[in-house]
Amino acid sequence: MSTLLYNLADNWIVSADVAKQLLSAGATLLDASQPVLKWFCRLPPAIPVTWQEFSQSHFPHKGKILENNTVLTQKLQAIGICQDKPVIVVGDSVKGWGEDGRLVWMLRTLGHEKAVFVDGGYRALIKAGINRVKAANNPLQTGDFVISRRSNWEIQRDEFKAILGDDNLVIIDAREPREYAGKTPYGEKRGGHIPGAVHLYYKQLMDKHGQLLARGEIVAILQQKGVSQSTQIVSYCSGGIRSAWLTSVLTNVGFNAKNYAGSMWEWSASPADSYPLSISLSGAD
Repeated sequence: MSTLLYNLADNWIVSADVAKQLLSAGATLLDASQPVLKWFCRLPPAIPVTWQEFSQSHFPHKGKILENNTVLTQKLQAIGICQDKPVIVVGDSVKGWGEDGRLVWMLRTLGHEKAVFVDGGYRALIKAGINRVKAANNPLQTGDFVISRRSNWEIQRDEFKAILGDDNLVIIDAREPREYAGKTPYGEKRGGHIPGAVHLYYKQLMDKHGQLLARGEIVAILQQKGVSQSTQIVSYCSGGIRSAWLTSVLTNVGFNAKNYAGSMWEWSASPADSYPLSISLSGAD
């Protein structure tokens, strides 16, 4: 267990087998899969969570983490998050939106050093021998985690705007090709993409079973986008969920990645003359 704990500081993603070992040693399991899965086949003893519980409630800032540290600390302690206990997040990697990566990115940004998500999601855990059971309202023990925010993996709108055009910056649009090209299916006020952004739909880094591609394949895809280990990456999507998943994966592989959680909801709702958008197919896959 000590070796696993040591590795968790640098690894944001674990295999189902490693997750199973951590769970047997007392790790906290969060279920970020869709509600239908929570009610009918929740993984024991998982705590059902959504990213919205910890995010701002009003548009256009719905993708951003709550600003009040006291409220956030209370919310995380209420679901049993402890300072030194690993937190494993499991999601639906095939049908989901990267909610597991979003929650891990959030926990790491808030200072939890042992938060990880499971490669392949709940299907991989079940395959590894953790059986599904009907949901039960098991009483939770209050955790002791206290927030200590990190700026390593997060960037705010105006900080992002200030570095647009930097030679060492690569902006990644993690949305669907139609969104990059200008469609607004998920509530953006304006269509298009942030100037200079290259397109990398986040699910391009997974196979059809929701398993991550091999590290070498991921590195090769990023190299094709002009990204090296020293490049500063900023990713965004519509509400910072898919881009948080991408940030978690890229950080795990060893890239210098940040998530713009405000993403297109916030950017497109800001004045067009100060926060421009481009509409073209250049760079889309």
